[in-house]
Amino acid sequence: MTDLWIPLLLSLKVAGWATALATLGGIAAAYGLSRWSSRWCDVVDAFLTLPMVLPPTVTGYYLLVLFGRRGWLGAWLQSHGIELVFTWQGAVVAAAVVAFPMVLKAARAAFLDVDHRLEQAAAVLGVSPAAVFFRVSLPLASRGILAGVLLAFARALGEFGATLMVAGNIPGRTQTLSIAIYEAVQAGNDDTATILVLVTSATCVAVLCLAAWLMPGGRVSRRSRSAA
Repeated sequence: MTDLWIPLLLSLKVAGWATALATLGGIAAAYGLSRWSSRWCDVVDAFLTLPMVLPPTVTGYYLLVLFGRRGWLGAWLQSHGIELVFTWQGAVVAAAVVAFPMVLKAARAAFLDVDHRLEQAAAVLGVSPAAVFFRVSLPLASRGILAGVLLAFARALGEFGATLMVAGNIPGRTQTLSIAIYEAVQAGNDDTATILVLVTSATCVAVLCLAAWLMPGGRVSRRSRSAA
């Protein structure tokens, strides 16, 4: 049973850090895109959303080209004593890149739904742009953003392809739940694979149900159906 807890705890740690990184980057990018009026806006959005539609192995390959020992950033990081490949930190980076579009899409939609007149009124009253964001825009969009964050966590928790390519399969160090399931199936350990699958499925279902409940209009639509 101890062998089952190790990949679970590692997956939760990786997914937690990856979600934090994806949330910070996703909110910043979403707010910028929602306030940017340009014909290039959709092009940038499509580029940032690529990890959601690309095969995970392709995303993993791009990350290896970027962060590998001979990569564009990998050589510089290694010169400063930072190694990402075959480490749990590398798994965090891979999961964060894949989960990033979940936050981006949800946050951008939430920011677009914010009444711009409220932001303009705050600005007229002398509130600084940073204060408008933190005191007006972000609170009004928080419900949709939180739903995207939960979806990002579920996506990071189940990430396999990119994580395997960047972090590898090192038991106790980089072997997450999804990789442990793959290894158990390959080794013919059906009982272990079944338990891991059930734990992963239950966690993801709980997160998705919570995300659906938090989606803008989620509780309103349910109240309308119950009233009818």
